[in-house]
Amino acid sequence: MTRKGLATKFAIAAGLAAMAISAPPAIAQERPDDLTYLPPVPTDYEPARTAWGAPDLTGTWPIQRLNEGRILFQRPAHYGDRFWVNDEEFERRLQAARGNDGNFTQANERGIGASGTSGLEEWFLTTNFAKRTSMLVDPPDGQLPPLTEHGMELFRAGRSGWVPGQAYDWVDDFDSWDRCVSRGFPASMYPFRYNNGIRLFQSPGVVTIVLEMLGTRVVKVYDSKEEAQAAKWDEAVEAWMGNSRGWWEGNTLVIETTNIVSGDSATEDVSKRSASPLNMATQFTGTLEVPAFNTVPMSTVAMTVERLTMTGPNTIVHELTYSDPEIYTAPWTTRIEWTRDEDYEFYEYACHEGNYMPRDYISASRAQQARIAAGEEEPVTAENDDRSRFAQPFDHDPGTGPRPGFGPPPPPAPEEEAEEDA
Repeated sequence: MTRKGLATKFAIAAGLAAMAISAPPAIAQERPDDLTYLPPVPTDYEPARTAWGAPDLTGTWPIQRLNEGRILFQRPAHYGDRFWVNDEEFERRLQAARGNDGNFTQANERGIGASGTSGLEEWFLTTNFAKRTSMLVDPPDGQLPPLTEHGMELFRAGRSGWVPGQAYDWVDDFDSWDRCVSRGFPASMYPFRYNNGIRLFQSPGVVTIVLEMLGTRVVKVYDSKEEAQAAKWDEAVEAWMGNSRGWWEGNTLVIETTNIVSGDSATEDVSKRSASPLNMATQFTGTLEVPAFNTVPMSTVAMTVERLTMTGPNTIVHELTYSDPEIYTAPWTTRIEWTRDEDYEFYEYACHEGNYMPRDYISASRAQQARIAAGEEEPVTAENDDRSRFAQPFDHDPGTGPRPGFGPPPPPAPEEEAEEDA
């Protein structure tokens, strides 16, 4: 378990005290009356300052609630063109949150259970982000733009541990996440099944973003956008988290990231592999194509622009725009909320050391291929491989109604009712 030093504890405590005195809590993004309208990020909150005068973003900002609350990456079709849920849909989400909290039983004399709850209901009641229909805000329909023809060819030819009908014969059949190298970027900035901690540290001219799962980003902060862009690495130099350079625009930290490890997973040379910009377990509503199977390629011109804005003492709005014109037909943008939680503990993510999963998969797959060759088992195809299920949604947004197959269909969205009446 990672433990805070006394200096860090005192610094965080002092910062929290200063913020509590300087400003009352604020809600990051009020839901407008027009549910198809997404207001700009508020910039009127004045955060505490570091000793050298920069806005103080230090602290622990886990995004676990986004995973638990099932606010999906892409917008479910039920919501149409709305950025926000209505009251009835929010109530369904709230009931699901209460059910989630209720799963935490009280500890007893045998040590079973955990006192208290996960606090998901409280989060739903204290943030308007819980009323958003998706993390993706552009394109306005809440759906990822299509891949280019070239990008789709590489995606379909891709190799990873998630592709239906693909045998495991060597490490080149696994992606960077399977091998405990990287979830990829910007995939690492989105919720996962677990280990969703984010911790920010600052020193003069540097912001460090520590991710609980497989990654730390060191962002050098420059005096201007022009200086930051001029400091870009040479094209031949790449890193899993890319080359991140930042600058301040008022109280907003802007980060441009280029030089992300490029390549595709169609090659069998793992040294020429990229990591998918959206990891398989990034929340999304699911398609039969992209972004399943961790095989979306990344070109040398891929880049992101992030904007981190404190909208209250305990909230940061994180916006990220991803562009890769060789792979995606258009850029896409997400907007999510980070919530401060200084009680959130980071634990060591010991994935690579003793990672016997690839070896075991290879051994089992080779044995299966031998049985198939001997006529003792049917060949594995994309149609009969249970990995085909990974093209379907991992998550279900309770705001849309019962999960398909588990109850009556959800009521039509308001605009659908209007169309029927017409």
